[in-house]
Amino acid sequence: MTPQHSDRVRRSFSRSFDSYHAAADQQVWVADRLVTALRDAGAPTQFHRAFEFGCGTGHLTRALTEAYGFDQLTLNDLTPDARATAKAHGASFLPGDVETLAWPAGMELVASASTIQWLNDPMRVLRAAAEELAPGGWLAVSGFGPDQYRELAQLGSKAAAPGLCAVEALAEAVSEHLEVMAMGEARRLQLFPTPVDVLRHLRRTGVNARAQGAWSKSRLARFSTDYIRAFGTEEGVPLTYHPVWIVARKRG
Repeated sequence: MTPQHSDRVRRSFSRSFDSYHAAADQQVWVADRLVTALRDAGAPTQFHRAFEFGCGTGHLTRALTEAYGFDQLTLNDLTPDARATAKAHGASFLPGDVETLAWPAGMELVASASTIQWLNDPMRVLRAAAEELAPGGWLAVSGFGPDQYRELAQLGSKAAAPGLCAVEALAEAVSEHLEVMAMGEARRLQLFPTPVDVLRHLRRTGVNARAQGAWSKSRLARFSTDYIRAFGTEEGVPLTYHPVWIVARKRG
């Protein structure tokens, strides 16, 4: 990330750190789905060295440690608050921007859920992970695809995360060094009573890091009217999540 973008993302997720865990229902689903895909692909039940970047409040960490054993588990996050996640799971903590920090060596597993969309160059990070993995090591990564928050995009929002990408792009990024064992995507609608509740959800999960400008009363009223007109249903207003994921193994 650029220093300016990195700082903005860090501040946004730091503000929402306490509310994120309970509000991030979709991220819980993604973490569990990624671990299931890793298991179904034939990953071993014990890893010597493993590295998770973008651990946050620990949705993926929980799923991984419930399914696998680790001799050495290192967690990373841009937000220093995530040190508590590492402590809770008996892991070491490596703070900082995964795009610029030095990774642990000899990893048998690199994992990440719902993080790469915030990177300026997620493909470069995936290629680095593929290169750093030990022979026979595993990669399990999820992000979000181009239909993420499509309702907001159709209403003209410019606040999309910079690294949204198709699942095929994830697979292509690692294909030189890894064999892709599984890949998938889903489009999941989450309903809210009103457009204002959509904005509250985004604030609680910290995903408004690229939002620009203040919400005046007139701007908020116009947003609500346009959202209901375009997407309103009897059950409420939808917000689309578009998770994408891959599981791959290093050759050799």
